[in-house]
Amino acid sequence: MGKYFDMLMEDVRMKEGLTACMNCGICTGVCPAAEFYEYDPRQIVNEVQSQDDERIERLLKSDTIWYCGECMSCRPRCPRGNTPGYIVQSLRTLSQRLGFFTESEKGRQQFALERTVGQNILRSGYCVRPDFVDPELHPEQGPVWKWIHDNDKDVFGRFGDNYCRPGVGACRKIDDRSMEEIHRIFEVTGGSAFFEHIEECSDRKAREMGFDGAGDGYFREVFTRNSGTHGAK
Repeated sequence: MGKYFDMLMEDVRMKEGLTACMNCGICTGVCPAAEFYEYDPRQIVNEVQSQDDERIERLLKSDTIWYCGECMSCRPRCPRGNTPGYIVQSLRTLSQRLGFFTESEKGRQQFALERTVGQNILRSGYCVRPDFVDPELHPEQGPVWKWIHDNDKDVFGRFGDNYCRPGVGACRKIDDRSMEEIHRIFEVTGGSAFFEHIEECSDRKAREMGFDGAGDGYFREVFTRNSGTHGAK
């Protein structure tokens, strides 16, 4: 009893986010995610507040903790000063730390995020840039996007922002010194080690699922997979 709760309480967000929930349900009433997903922040806080290891472990391995959009609508409305959004952030971090994120469909998408947004930053200094948006993985961009993607330097070069080139502008090439600093920041803060941990956990799960490690096949599986079971009933 309490092992996972104690681990959660090492996170400053838990210390600030959980005071004394009385289960009034206001957080759920104002939560945008609760309207569209099978998601109830009131119940999540109740599970965590129980300090029951079995109940908290179920949460850590569930899809539920990945539905929160971190909008923090819950923060100013709780009459007891709780912030369920902070509690969910702490649960996500612990799930990643323990490797439990690989046990749920939405949790496994952490690998896709690391391989896209995370590696984009380390490779270019940008979370996203037009040439990173693969038409095969983003059909929602429509049929014109493939042409734009294939001709990105000509299209975006017309805006005069030094697209992928040295100089000034929103999509300029980030200079080597700044890139070295970004890599150093990731190393010092533990970001690089965190990415390696996500890779290792994902590789194990990929092999469990019949893939030859966390390669392109597994990446596409977790990036595109949608069982259709997440919507509110």
